[in-house]
Amino acid sequence: MSIANESPDQPDVTALIAELDAYQDSLYPPECRYALDLASLKQSNVLFAVARDSTGQAIGCGAIVLEPEFGEVKRLYVSPRSRGQGVARGLMALLEARAMAAGCQVFRLETGPFQPEAMGMYISAGYARRGPYGDYKDDPMSIFMEKRIAA
Repeated sequence: MSIANESPDQPDVTALIAELDAYQDSLYPPECRYALDLASLKQSNVLFAVARDSTGQAIGCGAIVLEPEFGEVKRLYVSPRSRGQGVARGLMALLEARAMAAGCQVFRLETGPFQPEAMGMYISAGYARRGPYGDYKDDPMSIFMEKRIAA
């Protein structure tokens, strides 16, 4: 497996993002989904990474949007066939390292209650539950988490 900074607009990566959208659509109503579109993922304040298997196929992706006060984890996804192999942890490690190199010391994310595996991974990576932030509303379909890095 390899994990690297890549553009999100490659055919196999956009297919992976479409897989993520279909998965999210099966779990949550549209008004409870806060996904970034492809154009948003290509903005200059977005760090985007792709995990590839030994054949070069995209098997996971993730992003961190760098805001002035924090970095927000977005679009973290691993294809079901590749779960349980440390792909999500590898993506998080690369993205967090890049964000920290850019001066980011606080990471936040929004996830949902129907993704216990993702929540377990976030907790084991040092994230803790918190209240809503930014433009998010308090909603039972949203779980908010944060991780602070010591200065």
